Amino acid sequence: MTTQSFWIESAAGRPYPVLTQDLEVDVAVVGAGIAGLSTAWELVKEGLSVAVLEAGRVAEGVTGNTTAKLSAQHTMIYARLAKSAGAETARLYATSQTEAVEHVARTAAQLGIDCELERLPSYTYVESEDGVEELRREAEAAAEAGLAAEFTTSSPLPFPVAGAVRVDGQAQFHPRRYLLGLAEAMTARGVRIFEGTRVVALDEGEPCSLRTEGGAVVTARDVVVATHYPVFDRAMLFTRMKPHRELVVAAAIPAGADPGGTFITTEQNTRSVRTAPYGEGRRLLIVTGEQFEPGAGGVGERFDRLAAWTAERFGATEVAYRWAAQDNHTTDGLPFIGPLHPGARHVYVATGFGGWGMSNGVMSGLLLTDLIRGRQRSWTRLYDPRRLHPLREAGPALKMQAAVAAHFVGDRLGTGPADALEELGPGQGAVLKVGGKRCAVYRDEDGQVHAVSAVCTHLGCVVGFNDAERTWECPCHGSRFGVDGSVLQGPATEPLDRMELPDAEPEHEAAG
Repeated sequence: MTTQSFWIESAAGRPYPVLTQDLEVDVAVVGAGIAGLSTAWELVKEGLSVAVLEAGRVAEGVTGNTTAKLSAQHTMIYARLAKSAGAETARLYATSQTEAVEHVARTAAQLGIDCELERLPSYTYVESEDGVEELRREAEAAAEAGLAAEFTTSSPLPFPVAGAVRVDGQAQFHPRRYLLGLAEAMTARGVRIFEGTRVVALDEGEPCSLRTEGGAVVTARDVVVATHYPVFDRAMLFTRMKPHRELVVAAAIPAGADPGGTFITTEQNTRSVRTAPYGEGRRLLIVTGEQFEPGAGGVGERFDRLAAWTAERFGATEVAYRWAAQDNHTTDGLPFIGPLHPGARHVYVATGFGGWGMSNGVMSGLLLTDLIRGRQRSWTRLYDPRRLHPLREAGPALKMQAAVAAHFVGDRLGTGPADALEELGPGQGAVLKVGGKRCAVYRDEDGQVHAVSAVCTHLGCVVGFNDAERTWECPCHGSRFGVDGSVLQGPATEPLDRMELPDAEPEHEAAG
C-alpha cells in the first residue's frame, strides 16, 4: 500500500527552482495549487508578467491530495442557498461552478493536456428513507438553479439507495496532470514558477512586496494569496472558517465493475466515490470519507473503517493507496474569493472551498483575473470576502469560535497512548508537560525521541498527533507539522520550536 496520493505517484513533474534573488512582476501568486495556477494562467493570457511562489512542490499540497471531482453539484447546497439567500443566489452559484467545469474541459482540449477528463453524471444519494424528502427538495432547487438535475430512486451503485439527485454533464479528471500541463503552458508564456519558496511577510504598499523565508523580495503591483488557508489573514477570516480532514482509500476493481459516475452521501460521516483509469481492464476505485477535525486522533481507526466500507460495498479488499485531504468550511457555506480585507486595494485571496476545490479553484482564477483587470462577473459579489450576513453566519460562527476557545483553554487533557515518555511506543506521539511547557513528543520506529513545542506558531492552539500520517496538527486552524516541527501546511509559516527533554520523566498532559 502506498501512502502517497495516486495523483502525485502517477504523475511526476519537473522541478522548478528556488527563488534566490529579488524579482519584480505585475502579479505575484502565492501558492501553486489549482487556485494559484489557474489564476496565473488567466493573468498571463491577459499579457501580465506573473510569478508563482510555492512553499513545497507544484500541485503536491492540498490539490495533490484531492478526490478530483469536477462538478457543480456540491452535495446539498442548492436547497440551502435558495432558502437562506434566495433563488437568485443559488442560480449564480450554479452558473459560476458550471462555467468552471466547462473551462477546464476547454483549456485541456486547447492545450492538448491528457488529464483523463471524463464526462459523466454525479449523484448525491441517501440509503435511509429519512433523507429522501430533503433530496427531493435539493433536486428541485438544483434544477431551478439551472443544473440538469433530477430526483431518482435508482443508481448504478452496487447497493440499494433510497433516493438520489442525479446531475448530468459533470466530470472527473487527473488534477495533477492537468496542472502540470498548465504549468508548462504558462512558463512557455513567461510565467516564472518557484518551488521551495515559502513567503513569510507581506507589505501592502504601492507596489506590494513579499519576503521569502530565504530573504528574497518580490515586488508586484498585485498579490494573490492562494495558499488554501491564508498565510496572511488581515481580515481575520480564521474567525469565519473551520478546517476539516477527510481520508481516502483506493483499490483496483475490474473495469466492468465501474459504476460510471461520481457519488457522495453525507451519511456515515460522508462517503464519496469515483474511479480513475488504472491500466488495461481495470479502474481505480477512490473512496473518501471519515471527516474529522485536524489533531482529533484515532486516524488509523478511521482509515480501517473506510477500507472496511469499501470492501463491503464494492468487494475491493486490497487497498493500493491511502492518503488524506483537507479543506475549510466557511460560516455561510460559500468560498471567500476577492479582496483580502476591506481596505485591500491590491491583495486578493481565494479560500474556504468546502471540499469542492476543483471547480472553486478554477472559478477563482477567472474571478480574480477579472478583479485585477477591473472587470466583474454577475457572480463576483457572491464570493466577496468582505460580505457579512449576520443572520446566516451568527450560529455557525459562534459554534466555531466556541470550539476554538475550548482548544485554547483545555485542549489535550484526555486519554492518550502513554502517561509518560517511557511508555511511549514506536510510532506514537503524545503531548507531555515538560518544565511547565507543553511539549509534542514522538518516538520513531528506531526508538529515537523527537520533541518540539506543542503550541502552534499560528495563533497558539495546542497541536494533536495524527497516528496514521505521523504529523502534528492544529485543531483550530488546520496547520500541520512534521515530527521535527517543520511546517507541512499553513496557515502557520514558522516551524514548531525544538525542545530538549531533561533526564527527569516529563509529566503527562495529553495525546492525540
